[in-house]
Amino acid sequence: MSVDSIKTVAVLGAGTMGNGIAHVFARSGYPVLLRDVDQKVLDRALGTISKNLEREVAKNKLTAADRSAALDRIQPVTDSKALAAADFVVEAVPEQRDLKIRILKDVDSVIGPGAILASNTSSISITELAAHTSRPDRFIGMHFMNPVPMMALVEVINGAATSDATFAATMTLCEKLGKTAVSVNDFPGFVANRVLMPLINEAAFAVMEGVAAPEAVDAVMKLGMNHPMGPLQLADFIGLDVCVEILDVLLRGFGDPKYRACPLLRKYVAAGWLGRKSGRGFYTYS
Repeated sequence: MSVDSIKTVAVLGAGTMGNGIAHVFARSGYPVLLRDVDQKVLDRALGTISKNLEREVAKNKLTAADRSAALDRIQPVTDSKALAAADFVVEAVPEQRDLKIRILKDVDSVIGPGAILASNTSSISITELAAHTSRPDRFIGMHFMNPVPMMALVEVINGAATSDATFAATMTLCEKLGKTAVSVNDFPGFVANRVLMPLINEAAFAVMEGVAAPEAVDAVMKLGMNHPMGPLQLADFIGLDVCVEILDVLLRGFGDPKYRACPLLRKYVAAGWLGRKSGRGFYTYS
């Protein structure tokens, strides 16, 4: 499939990543089928997309007419059968292997044989996910960064069977979305999280061992290393549960104990302190 034959896009999952991905596709002129099993999640996602588009209007990045047109392109759906019209599908459900496989198998049985399936996984093997579908040659990793409307990078990951045509179409599609696509090979965590998660993990160990308070750890990294956001603030933004899930993927994938999640991270997750989304993580949020 060439990029020109991609007319309708489906996004699976209307959470933080899913609504951001739907936002950028709709803003770029693509009709989007935004699918979630929960209508309340879909309603909340449309509210978030509307607010984020309004911010772009306020910053003169978008006209009011463009905002309205983008919103009109997004069709929320709960039934997977509605996805049959999609030419390109991006899965953006939580970072849980079994959940992703179940969702991907479901949509694979509905969409046309020529459609491309992409996963927004941030760490799980693209080759493994592809093997559970009938189209490993038309399966690819498309790892967007959060917040999707603002962040330029997309990691594009080939599975063992991904075709050259699928790769080329996905790279060009990223350009059409105004993103910078970087080709990455299929290893646990790819590049972004293989480098980022040990940083976050070590910052958590520094807090657990009493080296410094979270504010001090983050201040050192922001002021001393010129990071725009400290690693613990970033962990709260990502979700501490997501950080632990990714570290577990890295540990299983490489078998190297350096990827063992800090016990303090696991303790916070067990307490329900997941970061911004729960109101408390390393910091407290109103």
